[in-house]
Amino acid sequence: MVLIKTHRDTLLAPLQSVSGIVERRHTLPILSNVLLEKHGDRLTLLATDIEIQITTTTTGAGSEGDGAVTVGARKLQEILRSLSDANEVSLVLEDKRLQVRSGKSRFSLQTLPADDFPRMTIAEGETRSFQITQKAFRQLLGKTQFSMAAQDVRYYLNGLLLLVEGKELRAVATDGHRLAFASVEIEADLPRQEIILPRKTVLELNRLLVDNDEPLEITLTANQVRFIFGSVVLVSKLIDGKFPDYERVVPATLRNHVKVGRQALMQAMNRAAILTNEKFRGVRVVLGENSLKLIAANAEQEEAQEEMEIDYSGDAIDVGFNVGYLLDVLNNVQTDEIQWSFNDANTSALITVPGNERFKYVIMPMRI
Repeated sequence: MVLIKTHRDTLLAPLQSVSGIVERRHTLPILSNVLLEKHGDRLTLLATDIEIQITTTTTGAGSEGDGAVTVGARKLQEILRSLSDANEVSLVLEDKRLQVRSGKSRFSLQTLPADDFPRMTIAEGETRSFQITQKAFRQLLGKTQFSMAAQDVRYYLNGLLLLVEGKELRAVATDGHRLAFASVEIEADLPRQEIILPRKTVLELNRLLVDNDEPLEITLTANQVRFIFGSVVLVSKLIDGKFPDYERVVPATLRNHVKVGRQALMQAMNRAAILTNEKFRGVRVVLGENSLKLIAANAEQEEAQEEMEIDYSGDAIDVGFNVGYLLDVLNNVQTDEIQWSFNDANTSALITVPGNERFKYVIMPMRI
C-alpha cells in the first residue's frame, strides 16, 4: 500500500521538527520511532520521549490510502536528507516493512504497530493561556537558558523557571554559581503562576522557534505546558519542585559601577581565556582608576593580561570569576554596552543592560 507520495521536503521538514527529542537508544524501542498518520492528503507526525511530545501536520502527502505506522525517526531522516530533492518520494507499506522509494533508490525499514505507540495524556482541569511572538519568547530563552544546570542533584535547577503574573512573563535560570533573569510584557492579564520547564524542553523550543512575529500560544496547567506555533504542538511535563527565591539572589545595593562595550570586553576575555586553567577557567578582573584589567594564568606559569580604558573612579577591586560564565552572558545579550556592578571581591557581581530593567545576570566570585 502506498502510504505517502510527495516531494522530499514536504516530508523532511516536519520530520526534522519532531525528531529532535527522539533518543537514539531507548529502553522502549518504539520511542526511537516516529508515528506517521495519514488521512487524505494530511500527514501527521508525532514523536515522544514520554516527558515531551511533539506533533506536526502537513498537507500534500499525495496518494489516496489512509494508514498509520511507526518507523525509526533518525534513519528515515538521514535517508530523506541524502535523497535528491528533484525526485518524488514514496513511502510504501509492505509486509510490516516501510519501503522508501525515490528515483532508483530503494530502502526497506523495520516498523512497529502504530497502535503500540505511547501518547501523552493531555492534562485536564484549569488552564491559563496567553500569546507572545515567537521572536520575543526565543529571545527570553536566549537570555537565560545558558545558566541552567546540566546534571545537578537539585533536579529543579536542571530547568528554567517561567513565571507569569499580571501582564509580565519572567524567565529565570540558575546553576547555583550564576543566575540569569529576563522578562517581557504580554497582552494577557493573568494571576501569578510558576512552572519549571525541563532543560530538554527549553533546548527544543530554542531550536524550533523562529525569529519572527508569528504567534506562539502557551497554555499552562498544573503539571503540563503546551506550546502551539505554526503547525507544531509541543506538550511537556513540568519539573515538580520549588525553584529558589531568585529575588533574594539579586544584590540590592552595589557601590561600584562600570559601563563597558560588550564586543570589546568579549574579545579581550576570549584572548585571556586561552591561558586559563582548563579545569577552573578562572580570570582575575582588576578595576582601578579608569582601567579594567583581565589577568589569566595556568599551571605552566603562563599568563595573559588584557587592559581596557574605561570611565571608572570607584573602589579598587581585584576579583576572580569563571571566564566561561562571563562569556556566556556576553555572547547571549545582544547589546552594544553592558553595566557591571560590584561591591567587593567577596560578593556577587551584577551584569545589566543600561536603561533596561528587564535583564539581570548575577555571578558569584571564585578564588584564584
